[in-house]
Amino acid sequence: MIRSYALAAATGLAIFTSVNAWPADPLPTETHKSLPLELAVEAAQAAIAACKAQGYNVTVTVADRGGMPIGVLVGEGARYVTREVTRRKAYTAALWKMSTAEFTKRYPTPSGFNPVVFDPQLVAGQGGVPISVGDDTMGAIAAAGAPGGDKDEACAIAGLDKIRDRLN
Repeated sequence: MIRSYALAAATGLAIFTSVNAWPADPLPTETHKSLPLELAVEAAQAAIAACKAQGYNVTVTVADRGGMPIGVLVGEGARYVTREVTRRKAYTAALWKMSTAEFTKRYPTPSGFNPVVFDPQLVAGQGGVPISVGDDTMGAIAAAGAPGGDKDEACAIAGLDKIRDRLN
């Protein structure tokens, strides 16, 4: 008797679950542009050259859309701390899709909401610039080591300008 109840329950369960079996919707897909390594290196070299021409020893980091470094070039004589600073500037510019100067204006330290409190990898200041094509941010470039964030940002922009015509 117990076997017949178990068989009936199993049969009912199989019928119930098979009736509701619909094909799954396909997973959504997204298409993004990515920054080739060759362009990242060329931009970093141009940024270092722009700063070196002004007498500044800098480090430049180019990051992907997620803020992870694609490449880090350390200029001759650049201080050690600039490696970490440029990584964080590039991370901030890539994730927030804005320059670190704009990020600093938008989220000053003593504000009601400050994302830096929730993500300690973010950094305020100047020197990081997003690399975008239209509305698609594919990464960021950042420089550090010049005597002032405005000079760091000018060097990062010089690196971006070097490759801008090939971003498509």
